[in-house]
Amino acid sequence: MNKIYFFCALLFAQTLFSQSYKKSEPFAHTYSIVARDSVTGEMGVAVQSHWFAVGTTVAYGEAGVGVVATQSLVNPMYGPKGLVLMKQGLSAQQSLDALTQNDSGEMYRQVAMLNVKGEVAAHTGSSCIDMAGDRQGKNFSVQANMMLNNTVWDAMATAFETTKGTLSERILASLKAAENEKGDIRGKQSAAILIVSGTASGNSWEDRLMDLRVEDHENPLVELERLMKIHKAYDYMNKGDLAMEDGDSKEAEHLYLQAQNLFPENLEMKYWYAVNLLNNKETTKALPILKSIFKEDKNWQVLIPRLVKSKLLSISEKDLKEVMKL
Repeated sequence: MNKIYFFCALLFAQTLFSQSYKKSEPFAHTYSIVARDSVTGEMGVAVQSHWFAVGTTVAYGEAGVGVVATQSLVNPMYGPKGLVLMKQGLSAQQSLDALTQNDSGEMYRQVAMLNVKGEVAAHTGSSCIDMAGDRQGKNFSVQANMMLNNTVWDAMATAFETTKGTLSERILASLKAAENEKGDIRGKQSAAILIVSGTASGNSWEDRLMDLRVEDHENPLVELERLMKIHKAYDYMNKGDLAMEDGDSKEAEHLYLQAQNLFPENLEMKYWYAVNLLNNKETTKALPILKSIFKEDKNWQVLIPRLVKSKLLSISEKDLKEVMKL
């Protein structure tokens, strides 16, 4: 990138700061990770802290652009402004440099940025509370401040690099590794994870793949992991709904069963699986499942005729009577 363009970017960053700069920032002494999946292109940012609702101030991301974690004495503008600069074509490092050079409080900031190419940049200000540090690797950066031990960021990096699985699973492993090193010196309270697509579809509801927050909990990572499992189950449910809408009841049945396997105690997942068994003329298989559901909550039985009316359930009069007698 030529010097003239970068100079223009610096002026733009200065303008951004002058428009909304605040000196009273919330605390978010914490550990976090920004990362990219080299296969899918998905990008993620996750955080844990002894601070209420940490995800609202630390984690930012935009599909096709990048992700940002801004913490310590937080200046939230590093999130949206950093994304703006990366969207304009600056690298993660250039974007971060442009912002820190226009921030009189940069010595208190800890920030990490990752762009759609997997390029990363991090800044740990000289006045961040010990133990504070960061480490970068291929497609990721981990950073922490106000930790009990100075081993946290290395443990996080190793966990991310060695864990197999989806991006969210590798990110969670990194957060767990931080906690295994005793994490935040104050303890733990909240956590968040945001995953966005590597390419922007133009539909924000499709591009934000995971957005989960634990605002206040005695074991936020345990709760975050539980929510991630439920999120995966409901992702199967959503895909099942789309298959059902398209009239592909066999595919819907398969997807609903996948969801049910992840979350077997959920009545609704059992219900839609059974409904698709009815659509596939597998009434004998569906009836005992529906009977167990109706025993717990009769409202699911009341819903059956309404599904017939909406043409989401195709069933003979004989079989409908069997279902309604359960």
